[in-house]
Amino acid sequence: MYFDARAAKLLQPGDHLVIDGCAGLRLVSTQTGKTWTYRYKDAANRMKQVRIGQWPVMPAHAAATAWQALRDQREAGVDPAAQRKAQRQAVKVEAPAVYTVRRLLQDFKDGHLRQSRKLAGFDAAENMFDRILEDKPGFADKPADEVTRADAFEVLESRKATPTMAQKLRSLFGSAWDYALDAGKLDGDATNWWRLVQRGRIKSKGKVIGGKHQGQMRRVLHPDEISQLLTWIPNMHATGRDLVLMHLWTATRGAEILSMQRDHITQNGEQWWWTVPKSLTKNANVPQAVDLRVPLFGQALVVVQRRMASIGPSGLMWEDAKGKAYNQHDFSTYIYNLQPYSPKVTGRQSISGLVLPVTHWTPHNLRRTASTMLSSLGCVKEYREAILGHVQPGVEGIYNAYSYDAERVEWLKKLSDRMQSLMPK
Repeated sequence: MYFDARAAKLLQPGDHLVIDGCAGLRLVSTQTGKTWTYRYKDAANRMKQVRIGQWPVMPAHAAATAWQALRDQREAGVDPAAQRKAQRQAVKVEAPAVYTVRRLLQDFKDGHLRQSRKLAGFDAAENMFDRILEDKPGFADKPADEVTRADAFEVLESRKATPTMAQKLRSLFGSAWDYALDAGKLDGDATNWWRLVQRGRIKSKGKVIGGKHQGQMRRVLHPDEISQLLTWIPNMHATGRDLVLMHLWTATRGAEILSMQRDHITQNGEQWWWTVPKSLTKNANVPQAVDLRVPLFGQALVVVQRRMASIGPSGLMWEDAKGKAYNQHDFSTYIYNLQPYSPKVTGRQSISGLVLPVTHWTPHNLRRTASTMLSSLGCVKEYREAILGHVQPGVEGIYNAYSYDAERVEWLKKLSDRMQSLMPK
């Protein structure tokens, strides 16, 4: 089987892509998205097709598995389209007379979101749905197949003041309607207006600081700024200082650093390793993802060894004196409150003068800075993506099982040496 993800992205509405090695399997492009279908002839030599799922939500390998199951049914004398129609009729008999928006969203949460997202992500999505249903009387009990373009527009327009929220809502509602269409809960001809309304019109204006929009920022600290920050960080409390160092020396995500436990640290000869279990990474629900392996050098190793020496009975590496786990929100808030534009800085400045000399950055900008530093040192994209814990897209991610451990050691050692050269002598 060969699947060209780039060609799939370029498909125009009305076009389709035939998958080599999978007779009858097609990726069909419409105004509302791209759908996997199985096209075949029944016993009476009539052309039929069965909808399999949406791409890229359903990747190519999953579509191929579903195609094979349908093909096996057909070869066994079962007409997949007729069987699916009979199943939909059975669902209609058993289901309530009216399939409401509330019921559709509940089915989506139970059937997909709960399995595909971590608890925090699921709760956030559920809260977004609940707020919409509360703010728009009558919408929850409206038949889902009667939701109009104007309904979708009104929901998204009500959240347009916060574009990021509106974008997430548009994506969530669109996925919920796709799920209902795939499950046969909505008629196959029903239009998924969420994929069409406000397309390209919901754009973030960027972060607001001091009541002013700053524009979209992809902040990277330059070497002289890194040097300034590393000179100043002894003024931070111990946890803040150590987290800054871990971000810069490992290029990992803040949530992964803060999930570190004693048994995640191992030593192989002279090399120390930190292994983040897949379940604690951002890719926990990605089938082809694996544990994230991070070799420790320089300040990252110093921080880990120091924190292991004073670790509590919980085994967690990042907790306060009361045993409460430190989280990413705590760290982001702490960094923000050290910035000169923080409302809290005035009183502290008058007392201690402790204000960050390097401004307008967040913890995630430190990860971006480390990634950019790797590129400047000559680290190729393939190695850098492995170090960052990004899953390779498409077929490459399915078939390339190489660990890149040797490359992680080589380039994180070079990153450590470069960062060390920026520290105060």
